[in-house]
Amino acid sequence: MRKILLGFLVFIVLLLVAVVAAPFLFKDKLRALADKQIAQRVRAKVQYDPNSIDVSVLHSFPDLTLDIKDLRVIGLDSFSRDTLAYLPGLRVGLDIMTVIKGQEIKINSVELDRPDISLRVLKSGRANWDVMISDSAAAAKGQDTSQVRLAIKGWKITDGHLRYEDLTLPFRMEARQVNHTGSGDFASNVFDMKSKTTAGRLDMRYGGVAYVTDKKLDADVTMNMDLNKHLYTFKDNKIKLNDFPFSFAGAIGLPNATDITYDVTFRALETDFKTLLSLVPGVYTDKFKNVATSGKVAFDGYYKGVQNKLRMPGYGLNLAVTNGRFKYPDLPQEAKNINVKMVVDNPSGFTNNVKVNVSQFHLDLGPDPVDGNVAIDGLNPMKVDGRVKANVNLADALKVYPVPGLSMRGQLAVDATGKGTYSKTQMPVVNAAIRMTNGYVKSNKFPAPIEDINLSGTVVNTTGQVNDTYVSLPQFHMVLEGEPLDGRLTAHNINQPVFDANVKGTVDLTKITKIFPLAGMTVTGRVSGNIAAAGNMADVDAGRYQNVKASGTVQAKNVTYKSKDLPQGVNISSASGTFNNNQITIQQLNGTSGTSDFAASGTVSNYLGYLFTPGQALKGTMNVTSHNFNVNEFMVDPVSNKSTATGKGAPAKADGVVPIPKFFDLVLNSKVDNVTYDNLKLQNASGTVTVNNQIATLKNLTFNTLGATFGTNGSYNTQNLAHPKFDLGLNIKNLDFQNAFKAFNTVKALVPLAAAVQGVFSTNFNVSGEMGQDMLPKLSTLSGKGLFDILKASVLQSPVLSQIASLTTLPELKNLSIINKVVDAQIVDGKLVVKPFDFTVGDLKLTLGGTNSLAGIVDYVAAINAPTGKLGNALSSKLTQLTGVQNIQGTDRVTLGLDIGGSITNPTVKLTSGSLKDQGKAIVANVVKTKLTDALLGLANKNKAKGDSTQKATAITQQNAQEQLNLELQKRKLEAEAKARQAIGAGLNSLFGGRKKSVPADTAKK
Repeated sequence: MRKILLGFLVFIVLLLVAVVAAPFLFKDKLRALADKQIAQRVRAKVQYDPNSIDVSVLHSFPDLTLDIKDLRVIGLDSFSRDTLAYLPGLRVGLDIMTVIKGQEIKINSVELDRPDISLRVLKSGRANWDVMISDSAAAAKGQDTSQVRLAIKGWKITDGHLRYEDLTLPFRMEARQVNHTGSGDFASNVFDMKSKTTAGRLDMRYGGVAYVTDKKLDADVTMNMDLNKHLYTFKDNKIKLNDFPFSFAGAIGLPNATDITYDVTFRALETDFKTLLSLVPGVYTDKFKNVATSGKVAFDGYYKGVQNKLRMPGYGLNLAVTNGRFKYPDLPQEAKNINVKMVVDNPSGFTNNVKVNVSQFHLDLGPDPVDGNVAIDGLNPMKVDGRVKANVNLADALKVYPVPGLSMRGQLAVDATGKGTYSKTQMPVVNAAIRMTNGYVKSNKFPAPIEDINLSGTVVNTTGQVNDTYVSLPQFHMVLEGEPLDGRLTAHNINQPVFDANVKGTVDLTKITKIFPLAGMTVTGRVSGNIAAAGNMADVDAGRYQNVKASGTVQAKNVTYKSKDLPQGVNISSASGTFNNNQITIQQLNGTSGTSDFAASGTVSNYLGYLFTPGQALKGTMNVTSHNFNVNEFMVDPVSNKSTATGKGAPAKADGVVPIPKFFDLVLNSKVDNVTYDNLKLQNASGTVTVNNQIATLKNLTFNTLGATFGTNGSYNTQNLAHPKFDLGLNIKNLDFQNAFKAFNTVKALVPLAAAVQGVFSTNFNVSGEMGQDMLPKLSTLSGKGLFDILKASVLQSPVLSQIASLTTLPELKNLSIINKVVDAQIVDGKLVVKPFDFTVGDLKLTLGGTNSLAGIVDYVAAINAPTGKLGNALSSKLTQLTGVQNIQGTDRVTLGLDIGGSITNPTVKLTSGSLKDQGKAIVANVVKTKLTDALLGLANKNKAKGDSTQKATAITQQNAQEQLNLELQKRKLEAEAKARQAIGAGLNSLFGGRKKSVPADTAKK
């Protein structure tokens, strides 16, 4: 007993030592290993705090546990804005002996706490989870692939959020409140993998249609995993959606690198109608267990075939409901006689070949019957043969099926038949009628009811030709809180409709949008009007608006609009207008947006073409005034096209791009008292802005800022929102050098000497280039030329002048003053080229010219014509060497040639020439001309390289598009062949064997 107790105490001591020592012994080693593996094996940005890593032995003893908090994996390139996975808690169980030995480390278990994982496949087929570099690729780079090995025997997910979206199908799945455990020996080649999964909310959409919405999932699955054969076989399994249990049988295989094979069948595990009823939206509530039901269900199907770039597996589904019935205990009536027979079959797997046959659908909602049937063959074109007929008292319907918070009454009758082909050029022969009498709808979300709803309408097509469809709504009436709304509509000729419509009344947008919510938008206010329109869309398309009868008046009060794209919102306090065939006249409009106010009046034309014909522009002339306007609030991100404003106040600086609408052809005469743009405050801004085809053309735009007067003409182009361009002519009067240097990054980069200049200048300068995301010029794209009129300038304490004065022994050059001097300059390939200009300092005559770059490098030449007597002996000796004149002091004047390099703060000045002639201007002009030629040549080469790169990118895009087209053609060929085989098989079967009678499922055995 003492030995046992002693052994136990030794074990406890060793365990305590391990608990204390593990973080110190292994933490740094494992962190270094994690960093190395991520750097070598992951094509993604992996973010985590190294200090959040913890190591212990308690959680998974005897394994060593590695804990990482708040790890985030972000994709690259097309997925650079996508978070693939956010893992608040990641726990990895490691074989402790392999960690101690330090060779191959085995991962035995993985646990994820509250993971948020988003998996996406683009239309190109590229997947965001393809981030791991294979062993072979890593080995080819000479990297060690043996340090980590998966030997997982168990894994766990707690409270996960999983999303999967495949745009190639298109399919979308989202699961919340996911809890999952699994076990299996991945160190073996053949083993059983067991898993248990629950999800509190599961949604699935395919082709834009929601097939599973807000369902609970409970799945127990056992699969045999044959890793050698890449074959995965379903064994015992049971899956429940809400209360509907079903199971799978069969196998999934990966025979090669491109194919996935399926041979799977599924069937319902119970035949009680109540299990199927649990899948109906809104039925599955806490009271569902008390619902009285009867009836039987038969449900089975298959999923069989090969999945690759060209093919999808075939699939089929059989569903039969016989004599279904349900009744809620607290409701007076029941739904009964529910009979459904549905067959879905598509053995080829091509979506376009699917056949759906709902041969029977019937139920009685209390005393009111609902009947229907439909057969669909293919999707494009789609052959349809169906009918629906119902005459339902809405109040009785709520006595059968509970909808919390909703009250309804009135009689709704629908009788519709359709038979024929639906495509771009055809539609089925249709005869449909709908009628509602004395309708009433009230929701708890908005207690004011919609009352007195009366409408009747028909949709008729007797030929199957699209343009022979006639829609008639001869009367529509409703009352919302005492405010009536009446209207009527007739239309035919779908491609270019002939229409006659009238709407009269007042709409409270606040009430309407609470009854019919607008996703991501908030709208309030009241709009009233009397609107009539009749005519032919052919006349609208051709611009023959005189043939269209349109007239009316509209008034709006306190209308507000807010969305994700416009978080600061727009508030129209009041507006009124009239319209006719040709134009809308806005008599007055007053409103605010964020911190900006505006008022407008004017006319808008071609509004019919803009509204009804894609590609036609809205035209007009508007007069706009504002007291305060903040441009920063209207920036959008050039990648997401979404606003960068927050709605929580005006941004201090520009962030994003101001987009110009595509189909606007407007002239805006504007006058704004105060404008905020980036960190600038502009006053008295006025001018004309013409908006056309995503280009804003500025004419005679003037404003005051920084104590100067600005005038501009030019254009701003957002046809490519990621690379907006501008081309402006600037006329600036009396701008202070210091203000310009502090306010404009262009001046800081191209004229760094301005930091040391005191004075005032004016300029006429034309400049073009590309705007950055901050709505400031991208300096590397600039080009331009013009004149700078230096009214007065004093340069004090400049390192450049100090070096020139020291080298030339001319102390008066330490400080310069220039008055009324015009300088000619040009911007080429991101460089400022200053053409030679002359000025005097006392009895010195100077000529200066050259370039400086965005990198801050200056490359100037200067010529100084000075009295020889002012030069020191050392300089005179140097000039003797340069000129060959022995008695340099005996001459009257001499010209010095200087090279100025380095940077403004750390310049280099060299004496390069000397001459007895006053030829300084010619010397400088020749050198500057060479520098300008070199800059122009460099720009031409850069443009050529850019063009070559664009051509290459275009060629690659065209090649990818051609490959996609070839793939699509192959798919269509295989799809047509499969459909032909189906048709031939059906014909032969009918000719020789007759049609086999369908055998109903043996629900009794189940």
